[in-house]
Amino acid sequence: MKNFLRRLRKHSRISYYSFWFLIVFYFVSFFADLLVPYHFDEQFRNKPYHPPTKIHFVDNEGKFHIRPFVYNTSMDDPVFRTYREDYSIRYPVKFFVDGHERKVLFVFKTKKYLFGVDRPAGIFLFGTDTYGRDIFSRLLYGGRISLSISMIGVLISFVLGMITGGFAGYFGGITDQILMRMVEILMVFPSFYLMLSLRAMFPLNLSSIQVYFLIVLILSLIGWAGLARIIRGMVLSIKEEDYVLAARSLGLSHWKILVFHILPNTFSYTITAITISVPGYIIGESALSLLGLGIQEPYPSWGNILSSTVGNLKVIGDAPWLLLAGAFIFIILINFNILGDALRNVLDPKNW
Repeated sequence: MKNFLRRLRKHSRISYYSFWFLIVFYFVSFFADLLVPYHFDEQFRNKPYHPPTKIHFVDNEGKFHIRPFVYNTSMDDPVFRTYREDYSIRYPVKFFVDGHERKVLFVFKTKKYLFGVDRPAGIFLFGTDTYGRDIFSRLLYGGRISLSISMIGVLISFVLGMITGGFAGYFGGITDQILMRMVEILMVFPSFYLMLSLRAMFPLNLSSIQVYFLIVLILSLIGWAGLARIIRGMVLSIKEEDYVLAARSLGLSHWKILVFHILPNTFSYTITAITISVPGYIIGESALSLLGLGIQEPYPSWGNILSSTVGNLKVIGDAPWLLLAGAFIFIILINFNILGDALRNVLDPKNW
């Protein structure tokens, strides 16, 4: 690991920082339960489209306070959705405050949240949506769903692609013909329309857990074909190497030769390919959720957070912070692409 990080940093500092940014972002999303001020479906019905909360250190009389605080707000103009602060009471920002009960990591029940303020005030770092739900909390929870779908989906595609491409390249003949024709048939269809078609085969009234695994399955079935085709080409070349011929002469089984000697030598490419393909899975999940075919309310994903802005210019004008989900997607995609380009050189044994 140290050698990898050293080579990555030597190759490009930008890719090195992208790697750690993604690690931190995945960590934050995975432990969203511990870091958010509110549960993802907790509503402040009297504060729809509330702008990001102003955190103060200086009160309206000009006095400085060491402890940050907020003021309670009320809607001043329901048409233009403007809010005004009530300067009569200060609400200090507290840590480990009580709130709605939830399960941390789906196991431990707790009512404690990392930070917050007393009611009726609220602390909305990225504003609220049409139901008065905290966007910051929903973005972190949604990141856990969107990012985990991409990682699970890409791992399944990795396994399918390695097995299919490995068998086709190693055994050749009729096995190669059958497997590659299947791959070509799958690659003929445009991936986005194939994804919509597969989703349309299932009812719309599935539970959120069922939809989650369904999206993972759909994205995995679409993403493995291209990888399998490239792995096949690499295996065709590798199986003629001297060490493979030596393994055969020693009587090793085809399974051991393929799994322990041939496929590991494709990892420098496959790891890079997986890294670059992760953004496609994130976009796929976001597109399904954006169209109302993915993760359903009240469970958040970056796609269904964005869906509230589709075709509604007034909402975008009144609450531009709802577009932050798109900004998160863009930032993650850029960092994965930067890292993927660097891994192509870092993992190549010829450059060691």
